[in-house]
Amino acid sequence: MKRSLLAVALTAAFLTGCGTSEVETQDATVVQAPQGKPELGTFGIDLSARDLSVRPGDDFFAYASGNWYDNYEMPADKTRFGAFNKLAERSEERVKGIIDDILSRDDLNQEEQLIADFYRAYMDVETVNAAGLKPIQDTLDQIEAIDSRADLTTVFGEAWLTGASSPLAGGMWFNRLDPNQYELSLFATGLGLPDRSFYLEDSERFVKIREAYLAHIAEMLSFAGVENAESRAEAILALETKMAEHQWPREKRRNRDLTLNQVKREDLAKEYPGFDWDRFIAPSGYQLPQLNIAYPEPTKAMIELIGNEPLAVWQDYLTFHTISNNAGFLTDEIYDANFRFYGTTLSGQAEPRERWKRAIEQMSGTESLGFAIGKVYVAKYFPESSKQQMSELVENLRTALGQRIDQLDWMGEETKVNARAKLAAFNPKIGYPDVWQSFDGLELSDDDLVGNVQALRRFFHAQSVERELEKTDRNRWGMTPQRVNAYYNSSFNEIVFPAAILQAPFFDPNADPAVNYGGIGAVIGHEMGHGFDDQGSKSDANGIQRNWWTDEDRAAFEARAASLVAQYNKYEPIPNNFVNGQNSLGENIGDVGGLAMAYHAYKLSLNGEEAPVIDGMTGDQRFFLAWAQVWKEKRTEQSMLNQLRAGTHAPGRYRALAPRNHDAWYEAFDVQPGDELYIPKEDRVRIW
Repeated sequence: MKRSLLAVALTAAFLTGCGTSEVETQDATVVQAPQGKPELGTFGIDLSARDLSVRPGDDFFAYASGNWYDNYEMPADKTRFGAFNKLAERSEERVKGIIDDILSRDDLNQEEQLIADFYRAYMDVETVNAAGLKPIQDTLDQIEAIDSRADLTTVFGEAWLTGASSPLAGGMWFNRLDPNQYELSLFATGLGLPDRSFYLEDSERFVKIREAYLAHIAEMLSFAGVENAESRAEAILALETKMAEHQWPREKRRNRDLTLNQVKREDLAKEYPGFDWDRFIAPSGYQLPQLNIAYPEPTKAMIELIGNEPLAVWQDYLTFHTISNNAGFLTDEIYDANFRFYGTTLSGQAEPRERWKRAIEQMSGTESLGFAIGKVYVAKYFPESSKQQMSELVENLRTALGQRIDQLDWMGEETKVNARAKLAAFNPKIGYPDVWQSFDGLELSDDDLVGNVQALRRFFHAQSVERELEKTDRNRWGMTPQRVNAYYNSSFNEIVFPAAILQAPFFDPNADPAVNYGGIGAVIGHEMGHGFDDQGSKSDANGIQRNWWTDEDRAAFEARAASLVAQYNKYEPIPNNFVNGQNSLGENIGDVGGLAMAYHAYKLSLNGEEAPVIDGMTGDQRFFLAWAQVWKEKRTEQSMLNQLRAGTHAPGRYRALAPRNHDAWYEAFDVQPGDELYIPKEDRVRIW
């Protein structure tokens, strides 16, 4: 719940009796009891998924979902499956129905015609196979013709259009010191493996991955007729290893204090010498007078590599990545070769997804046809009643968090004033944008897939260039409505919930309120919590990155956050491969804090009444069980490794364990000393 794909992105506190303290009941919006039959079970939870042979206090994930986990067989085209994937499949089927309807009609409007043309071009396997490398041949010829650092720099600067990789890249974001302004952010990147650790660790697992990567590079080069592909692949791997050595670890890259390094355009060459910045930026067309260099030292290291490594190696690097990065739009032979490494070897996926699913995935992004499709999706599948109920839930969570801020015993009043102001300024976006993306001027073909991909890149890039000097557009969304996810954008201080996530098990208008609070309520709390996590808390109510804390309060917060880091560092999904508690800290604070907010809001919604017992389960049991089943998932081992090394979230199995920091969970499930998950009361991490 990620910055470049999602256009986005929670604090530890020791509170006495966090889960059981009395809460005020004023200003609570009552979420109505269910009127119809819930989608799951009798009240909104799949009780058959539980493994009742497991004590909740020993493994709450297994207790909540162990029967499902033991009996679920991973489909050959999956590397992970859980609640998110189930809803994503439903969304995908619905989008397929929308596209099928469009393809069956002749009376298409402009956006429907774009959808039809792109889909037909993607599905025209015969034309794609017959084209071979021709769709990217101009780029390959340009790479082959490189005979100077100037030529090389130009190709790097055009990578946003061609799909090539570059050790330096950038994108338009927001000025963190003035969110009303856009700013070009540049960073060191360009690796073909998921994380620097894949290049630098010497365990047998990573050695084998690098051996397979080496063979993959050689195979992709061979498609372009490159001679001596094996030895040239070795040079590419050696180059990428040097790049990896200089890149920051992920936990350092997410530190906003380190990644805010603004520089005037005119001073770039002085502060980062040895690189032709004007030539590099020129293909983008951007004229912004100021940039942000996210990773200063790695950027300088990439400049040195660009200047010193042989041109021939850079040419091979570009050839390889241009073919590999475009493989999804090229022949079946090239796609299958690329899939064998990135899909099977690296992720454990036995078979590719069906082509129509890959087409929909390609079409559904924010800088593709996602909003054109989303407009139809919302009209067909998102009732306004769901938006209203969601709005009520958000306001209950806002009330709950406000009360919790008031109760904090480790935060002083000066900081609380700023925290309340930030909470009051949260802007919730629910379901779909108020202003839809325009596609005026975009033209696509029904028989040129790569041409369509590049046309979309040019179209959205031109829009970005057009508005770069304008005031930032706060109506824009970083996700399409049919996306099963949510996010917090610190620059706009907004929490965003696309329509597709507002379904069971996250949200069901007919489910018991305890279930909705344990599901979507905790998701709402999670996103609100991102505004107060270790990084989001560095921005104020207006989205400006500044320190609004007293030194004493910040130190108290960081001490509690450190306790959560230590807790998650102990989780070991794969032998000798642990959850990175520091890299996943923001998400873990979001889970633990969001769960506390949601529980508090659930109690508010009861207005002092006792929750009914349903199917032998108390309201508190239903609340925490709903949370755990949101995070039920099964993964391939390779997918788990990628998540540990390259992801910012802990795996779902461990996200399900967040309740072990909440007193009410211990009471609800009679968790006692000696149980595997038991944490002494004084050591439980209290979040907001």
